[in-house]
Amino acid sequence: MSIQLLLTYDFPPMGGGIARWMAELAKRYPSGSMVVCTGQYPHSVAVDRQFPNLIERLRVPSDRLRTMQGLFVWSRRTEELARVLQAEFIWCGNIKPAAYPARWTKARLGTPYGILLHGGDLLILRKQAQRSRVKRRTARALLGSAAALVTNSSWTANLCRDVLTELELPSRSDRIHTVPLGTDPDFFRPGLDSAEVRARYRLDHHRWLLSVARLTPHKGLDTGLRVLAQLRSSYPDLGYAVVGSGDELSNLQRLAHTLGLADHVRFLTDVPDRDLPGIYNAAEVYLGLSRTMQQSVEGFGISLLEAGACGLPVVAGREGGIPDAVRHGETGLLVDPQNLPEIARGLREVLDDKPLATRLGQGGRHAVETYYNWNRVAADIARLGQDLGRRVRAEGKLP
Repeated sequence: MSIQLLLTYDFPPMGGGIARWMAELAKRYPSGSMVVCTGQYPHSVAVDRQFPNLIERLRVPSDRLRTMQGLFVWSRRTEELARVLQAEFIWCGNIKPAAYPARWTKARLGTPYGILLHGGDLLILRKQAQRSRVKRRTARALLGSAAALVTNSSWTANLCRDVLTELELPSRSDRIHTVPLGTDPDFFRPGLDSAEVRARYRLDHHRWLLSVARLTPHKGLDTGLRVLAQLRSSYPDLGYAVVGSGDELSNLQRLAHTLGLADHVRFLTDVPDRDLPGIYNAAEVYLGLSRTMQQSVEGFGISLLEAGACGLPVVAGREGGIPDAVRHGETGLLVDPQNLPEIARGLREVLDDKPLATRLGQGGRHAVETYYNWNRVAADIARLGQDLGRRVRAEGKLP
């Protein structure tokens, strides 16, 4: 069986959307066909045992992988794994730091690699390349040596082409591939009894808007609070549940207090994954108002799919990669994430029109069942790695 390597900084039990994506690849690749190489992380032993594929933990802690010593250890181990396993392809979970050991290995063994791109990483890379000649050369080397650049949305693909052009690198269509992300329709599903979750997280006595996101400025959670304040007189029983943690928590709490929403908002900062399906089922509308900022963007939006998988209608911003995750009028409504009146109109439509809300929720569920799921994503990535690995071997660039 051919083996592909996955080099990733983000991997469970580390949280976040990228870590979840990497975990789903390790879970859904056929057993024995992938080896994940990542850093040490607390309490990872029990987590690693759950995967059908080998999780190779370096002796370096994850938070040290970006150091010179960490990159050297990672590069040497990647080269060793690629040689011993005769790996056909290497996937990088992000540009930095994962592409460094991949490029090292390609230079020594010829093993081709691809980089999974997320949107915000390209914005940061572009800014760094504009400010520093050294970082520009580094970006050219990492991106230019990759056999594939895989984007999560058409928006990210367009940004990738722009960055390659700015770096004076070829942006051929055979290098840039778009693979929209997914979720798990068996785990996230409608019709769950949410009574216990409602009681535990104090979600009784309200109709709930819901956002599941890192508490960072570009997620637009402040806009969600302001929209709720506008709607409060018409919907006195409407509340807003925000699931996630981050540096913006205190600012959002102050804003909720200033707007007089303290009794209508729940900031749920320590929610385990097992409770998420119940929380989605306790809500009435999912709100995803991410906006594009200088170095931050919603390249896709996995939580939008999780909501849809639970039959929840979505009202989301039409910026970044969100239009690839939400089909306007089919799985949700797309609005200008910085236009309060437009957002309020969209929410009123869904809150007041039960047949519309049901149709959007059913559309979201159908989309996840038929396309936006991790089985399809893993199959797409595995097939691409196989095709590119075979092409390199056919061209005689590998021993």
